[in-house]
Amino acid sequence: MLEKVKELIGDVQSFKTTSKEEIEVFRIKYLGSKGLLKELFNEFKTVDASLKKDLGQALNNLRNAASEKVQELNDSLESNTETKNFYGDLTRPSEPIELGSRHPISIVRNRIIEVFSKIGFTVSEGPEIEDDWHNFTALNLPEYHPARDMQDTFFIEKDPDLLLRTHTSSVQVRYMENNEPPIRTISPGRVFRNEDISARSHCIFHQVEGLYIDTDVSFADLKQTLLYFTKEMFGKSKIRLRPSYFPFTEPSAEVDIYWGLETEIDYKITKGTGWLEIMGCGMVDPNVLKNANIDPEKYTGYAFGMGIERIAMLLYQIPDIRMFYENDVRFLEQFKSVL
Repeated sequence: MLEKVKELIGDVQSFKTTSKEEIEVFRIKYLGSKGLLKELFNEFKTVDASLKKDLGQALNNLRNAASEKVQELNDSLESNTETKNFYGDLTRPSEPIELGSRHPISIVRNRIIEVFSKIGFTVSEGPEIEDDWHNFTALNLPEYHPARDMQDTFFIEKDPDLLLRTHTSSVQVRYMENNEPPIRTISPGRVFRNEDISARSHCIFHQVEGLYIDTDVSFADLKQTLLYFTKEMFGKSKIRLRPSYFPFTEPSAEVDIYWGLETEIDYKITKGTGWLEIMGCGMVDPNVLKNANIDPEKYTGYAFGMGIERIAMLLYQIPDIRMFYENDVRFLEQFKSVL
């Protein structure tokens, strides 16, 4: 009988299953009211006294082994069930997940970078908290220069020499200080001006400014670059340059594209002229080159700059610049198709 009990202990320890029904059959077989243990303990009463010690210990081991095996199998089965419930049926179609969308400013920014990267322009970035030298003085705007009033500036009170940059031209100065010509770079980024917030203006907006410096760079090179950009960005092949003034370029110009007068919206946004202003540009002033330690006798260059919000408003016919900053999901979801 002792050998039989030891054999049953081996069977119990080797038993495996993942079926709840088989576990229950196993439990009843060994631990049920009419199970093997019940029968063996009844037989134990008739065993010779000299064998009872070893046999009783073996029977207790069998009962413990059977109980532990049932508990172990149930725990394993429960754990597998919880895992399956957690992940669900992996063969089923997934739950529909709402796709996010890029912000229209990011879309336009990336598109502008892509257009200029095709003709060799790299991307340069700089700090949004800038010093007076890089934001004004190095750009031919010395202290008390009247043109500083063109840009209402946010100064940092603790240090009057620090301010929130008013344009990304400051990045161009930093790039010229650390790189030798030929230079061909665009500087996208966020800028700040102390302006009233309205449908057409904001105190925070984004710019992309371009800079090209090399030997024998001319205004004709600038015009051809801008013509290439307007064709790629807007599909428009007609531009005009109107004389203007910027402290850091000479000569300077405003760039208009011929938008057309095909629809009522065209009449509205062009005020019936068909022309739209999109950016400013000009030849880099020799003083700016000197301030960046570039020889103006050897090198010339051109620069241009545009507001990303303005370009986005034209491309997507967005009537109010404030919509870019309200984080209205209904507005942002409209740009899913242009990811």
